[in-house]
Formats: sequence, C-alpha cells, structure tokens
Amino acid sequence: MKFAILCAAAGLALLPLPARAAADLVFLVRHAERAAEPAGDPGLTSAGAARAQALAQALADAGLKQIITTQFRRSQETAAPLAQQLQLPPQVLAARRGEAEAHLREIREAVLHQDGGALLIVGHSNTVPAIIAALGGPRLPDLCESSYQHLFVLRLPVQPGVPASLARLRYGEPSPAAEAACL
Repeated sequence: MKFAILCAAAGLALLPLPARAAADLVFLVRHAERAAEPAGDPGLTSAGAARAQALAQALADAGLKQIITTQFRRSQETAAPLAQQLQLPPQVLAARRGEAEAHLREIREAVLHQDGGALLIVGHSNTVPAIIAALGGPRLPDLCESSYQHLFVLRLPVQPGVPASLARLRYGEPSPAAEAACL
C-alpha cells in the first residue's frame, strides 16, 4: 500500500502545476488521535477532540475557503470544530484501498480549482506525505502511527519552474517521539 501511494504521488508530482495555482496555501494535517473502537471507523479520543479544537484555534484566521476530509469519522471529526467555526462545510473525498492514485488526483483537482486563498486537507498517516508530493512538495516518509501534531503548510508555485515550498509546524499537545523511519 505504501509503495503504491508513493508511486502515485511521484507520478502526479511530475505533472506541471498551472501557471497560477488556484489555492495559494494548502494546510495539511493527519486526523487527530483516534479511538480503538469501532475497529472499522473509529472516532476521536478525548485527546483527539482537544487536538481538533487546537486546530480550529490555530487556523481560525488562516483565510480558509475550503476544507477537505476523507469519509472516515476521525478525519471529519478533526475538521469539525474549524468547519463549524468558519461555517464552511467540508468536502468529502473518499480514500479507498487500492485507489490511491484516484484519491490523489481528486485532491489535486480540488486544490487547483479553488479560487485563491487557503484550504485545509485532513488526511491520514500514509496519505498526507503523498498529497504533499502530488502537489509539488518534497517526498516525505509516512507519519508515525503515534504522530498527530504535524501541521504542514504548502505554498504552491505561482509560476512554472518555481518549486512549492513546505513548512512543517506543530499544533496541540506534543506527540510521543517519532521512530526513525517516519515523521
């Protein structure tokens, strides 16, 4: 699965962005801390709910015009406080096993068709790095399973030949120390 997502991101990253990318900034986070149950689609823990509130506080004045989540409760619940605060209903783009390339393409299209401003994408430990690469950012390792604090800010290029720039910030309570092979 990881290899397939990386291959899809690598292929999409090679496609040129338009001369004027529609969104100026893309904020990307992994969903907040998830509960163990129900196994198929858990919601957030109390720590996750607190992190979702911290995200709403951190991005309240970021000029968001769109929020993108997956169909999973944990991603939707992470975005919910901010979406309610901004009165901005999230766009749900399904992330399905074996369809990583289609998911990345849908996200890329949503980013490129936004009319300026900023957007937030709430993804998963293995999709956030792939999305960054698909939008022209660097290729990063997957996020650690215990890592929830990362807030990536991707500034899209305004003209061809100019690379996207990426800042890695933190929000909410610190996550446990990361393992060597992931962020």
